[in-house]
Amino acid sequence: MAQTSVRYIVYDVDEAVDFYRDYLDFEVEMHPGPGFAMLARDGLRLLLNMPGAGGGGQGGNGEESPQPGGWNRIQVEVTDLDETKARMEKMIIPIRGDIKEGVGGRQIVVEDPSGNPIELFEPAQKS
Repeated sequence: MAQTSVRYIVYDVDEAVDFYRDYLDFEVEMHPGPGFAMLARDGLRLLLNMPGAGGGGQGGNGEESPQPGGWNRIQVEVTDLDETKARMEKMIIPIRGDIKEGVGGRQIVVEDPSGNPIELFEPAQKS
């Protein structure tokens, strides 16, 4: 079965690896050098590249190198959003806005050390 991969451009791969491993429970599958790492969690492969590093960190046809940021994001499911948010606040992790509630559950967007967004999502309780 094919695995879904998402590539994030980060300023510091080592710092990003620490963040995703220590705070969001990703496993490091590969970290061959300072410009690239491959992590995994629950069927998602996360590829981390520095701007200009390797194939994935380069722009195409003389374009500028990709940069971190924006609003496209991965979603990481959590069991207790309030506790997770409190832990992120304690560690001074940037948080974009307040917890939002919808039909499917509750979510909040936090940032990795390079400013890439991650949606933390707590599914609604099934009745």
